[in-house]
Amino acid sequence: MEVVIRPNAEAAADLVARVIAREMRGNPRLVMGLATGNTMESVYARLVQMHGEEGLDFSACRTFNLDEYVGLSSNHINSYRHYMNHHLFLQVNIDLQNTHLPDGMAADLVAECANYERLIAGNGGIDLQLLGIGQNGHLGFNEPLSALRSRTRVKILSPVTRAQNAPLFPRPDLVPHRAITMGVGSILDCRRCILLATGEEKAAIVAKAVEGPITSMISATALQLHPECTLILDEAAGSQLKESDYYHWVFENQPEWEPFRAASSPIAKNGFQAKHQLEKQPVEAMSDVLE
Repeated sequence: MEVVIRPNAEAAADLVARVIAREMRGNPRLVMGLATGNTMESVYARLVQMHGEEGLDFSACRTFNLDEYVGLSSNHINSYRHYMNHHLFLQVNIDLQNTHLPDGMAADLVAECANYERLIAGNGGIDLQLLGIGQNGHLGFNEPLSALRSRTRVKILSPVTRAQNAPLFPRPDLVPHRAITMGVGSILDCRRCILLATGEEKAAIVAKAVEGPITSMISATALQLHPECTLILDEAAGSQLKESDYYHWVFENQPEWEPFRAASSPIAKNGFQAKHQLEKQPVEAMSDVLE
């Protein structure tokens, strides 16, 4: 696992989008696992911008979303199909036949889940998986006690998750109680994964996911087992990490990140350097400079 901390949410989302764009340019037939939610909107907006301004080509890409609500049709305004069409698919040159989400209206949900697994495998597996993290640490809708080897299946949504998603619905009671989600094991099968988290409200759960023990109570802790997983955070989301200075040092010195460091904001980079030059000075003096 690798942790990258950027100065703010915009910089974090921009870095995620640039990593995705690099992967797409290196492999035009990239199979991407996609996520939804407010955090992802900035990433998709940046990818749409790259498509328009830089010719980022989605024509041969294939995508698989993490999840979909049970009981919502694909044209329902709160379905994740609607979300993806609105924020990405209809704004780039991707073939909609190559974009996949579970069917929350399927008559046989067990068969739908099994078919989704077969469809992913039939496309060669997921090359790059984009992830967010829920307030209770879930990946997709893998709620507490999700088995770390679980596959795509139907999950009951926790009260915490339903409350978190309630503002997106006209009334809280309209939030579905169930969803189809890729399992923790399904997610870990990807070749590379990137998790984006921003905001102070995610700081506590991010710290548990990164520096805490692996547990089925927090499915995001399973990412510690993945050989190529990167968490990209803003300063707020990373504020409770004990080893944040080390994570900053890795980003500044890891050769893989050199192209992305070169494109980083000079203000952000200089701000980080100034912080660490002042590490041995009194706390009061450091605070004066950083403010």
